[in-house]
Amino acid sequence: MGDKINACNNILELIGNTPLVKLNKISQNLTGNFYAKVEAFNPGHSSKDRIAAYIIEEAEHKGILTEGSTIIETTSGNTGFSIAMVSIIKGYNCILAVSSKSSPDKIDMLRSMGAKVYVCPAHVSADDPRSYYQVAKRLHEETKGSIYINQYFNELNMEAHYKTTGPEIWKQTNGNITHLVACSGTGGTISGTARFLKEQNPDIAIIGVDAFGSVLKKYHETGELDTDEIYPYRIEGLGKNLIPGATDFGAIDEFIKVTDEESAHTAREISKTEGIFAGYTCGAVMQAVKQLDAEGKFGKDSNVVLIFPDHGSRYMSKIYSDQWMEDQGFLNNNNVEETQQIQVIR
Repeated sequence: MGDKINACNNILELIGNTPLVKLNKISQNLTGNFYAKVEAFNPGHSSKDRIAAYIIEEAEHKGILTEGSTIIETTSGNTGFSIAMVSIIKGYNCILAVSSKSSPDKIDMLRSMGAKVYVCPAHVSADDPRSYYQVAKRLHEETKGSIYINQYFNELNMEAHYKTTGPEIWKQTNGNITHLVACSGTGGTISGTARFLKEQNPDIAIIGVDAFGSVLKKYHETGELDTDEIYPYRIEGLGKNLIPGATDFGAIDEFIKVTDEESAHTAREISKTEGIFAGYTCGAVMQAVKQLDAEGKFGKDSNVVLIFPDHGSRYMSKIYSDQWMEDQGFLNNNNVEETQQIQVIR
């Protein structure tokens, strides 16, 4: 029996090469062809697996990390999960500073993956000592032999997507992509992917999705950080109250803003029409596409790729909870049928 067993050596070998899936029902009234890059097929269920593995492996190559080292990061949840997963396989300790806006599901997942979690208030300024940025910096200074990933200002965040996500999309579309629509938080995903695609064809339109309450769209248009734009919003991992160094604004053609409420309902709609259990930011991307279509952005021959960043299981206590949706004022008589799926037999 000389045959080898066809198995991955560990779960990290499953990162990348995620599928491109045609959207059918949800896009049937839109102009063009729409395809989702479903990043939930990564083993950590989000696009952040790519940067976690890439940044950590680069640190290993430079000799910065050795077994038993501690990795520290700020995260809204997904990057933290990916770093915790990589740390388990590679033998590192993991400390995460998490925004209180992150869903309880995400925070529980981080703890279950062996990470030490500090939950920091979401609605404070970036330079407030309680912010997750400052808490992570302090923990890094206090923890001997630690490295701070600092995804918001780490060029490797972009590089990971330049080397993987961009080439995958180009190959999967046989170079026929006309538009890329992706959320912008740290900006690494959209920037790295855009840089690669623009090198292949500078005519590809790169459209970033931003949140109301975030500064990114106005900064892209004016070059100014307007603090009057900042106010609390609910979507995790989208938009920012600072300007991330990991965003290449020159690679992005335009930004469009979406609301918390419409993004939440659109995520639910994706799940019910396409069978793709979509995260909150997936809903934001699809909502942006609907708005862009209403503006006449696409033609019948447009091939639009949407990056769906993560999985709906991360939001069971948020957008997939009728109680949470009701508490936010997101359920009304027009969409109350969403809540009437369960009948209890007594």
